[in-house]
Amino acid sequence: MTTVVAFHAHPDDEVLMTGGTLARAAAEGHRVVIVVATDGTMGAVPEGEAPRMGELRASAAVLGVARVVHLGYADSGHGETLYPDPPDRVRFVRADPQEAAERLAAILGEERTDVLLSYDPNGGYGHRDHVRVHEVGRRAAALAGVGQLLEVTLPSDVVTRMLRWADRLRIPIRHDAVAARAYSPRSAITHRVDVRGFARQKQAALAAHRSQVTGTGRLAPVMRALIRLPVPVFGLLLGREWFVDATKTSTSEVVAGIFRPTA
Repeated sequence: MTTVVAFHAHPDDEVLMTGGTLARAAAEGHRVVIVVATDGTMGAVPEGEAPRMGELRASAAVLGVARVVHLGYADSGHGETLYPDPPDRVRFVRADPQEAAERLAAILGEERTDVLLSYDPNGGYGHRDHVRVHEVGRRAAALAGVGQLLEVTLPSDVVTRMLRWADRLRIPIRHDAVAARAYSPRSAITHRVDVRGFARQKQAALAAHRSQVTGTGRLAPVMRALIRLPVPVFGLLLGREWFVDATKTSTSEVVAGIFRPTA
């Protein structure tokens, strides 16, 4: 058994970007941990835990995740405006990268992490918190001496294909949200994970994020459409997950049977 830690920006990112991989790793007997930089809340959190963290724990239970940790930061939001910090914590994008990396490295050391999943240099589609996850993830992996750092991404051509499928299925995705420089060229991708066999779990984990599914955010219509799809169609759209190996020496079989080179 090995330990896989997935470092994400917000609750629900764990499903959309790595849900199938986490479910598959857990099913094959590996210890899986999710660390989120933010609790997905823009303002101050009342007594207790942010509501979206409860949804994350429900999602994690569906995926078979053993532990969920919040790194302690607030959501930075996406768009031109960066709002002041809430009174109870700093926004992730304003956090000292070294301090954030040390917090994450402490968890990685405690878990004796074999594989860290983080984000590509673009942060996928460029969200400021996602870019900071990339920066902090790389620092933390070095501090903790993690054996393998895999950065989640999508092949640019697959993004184009998914947008075409979304059009055919009348899933309302804003095409302008996918910038020309988003994600990664196929030539940069080193690993892909086939998670079609875990489509049902991935879809159920997505549905656990009720506030995002029923809300008014720009991704809410997409999430509603995705959880209503027949499982085979959901698996066709979201049944593969891709990574770039950011370690100097590739150890692609560190999680046997899961992470396979794309070649």
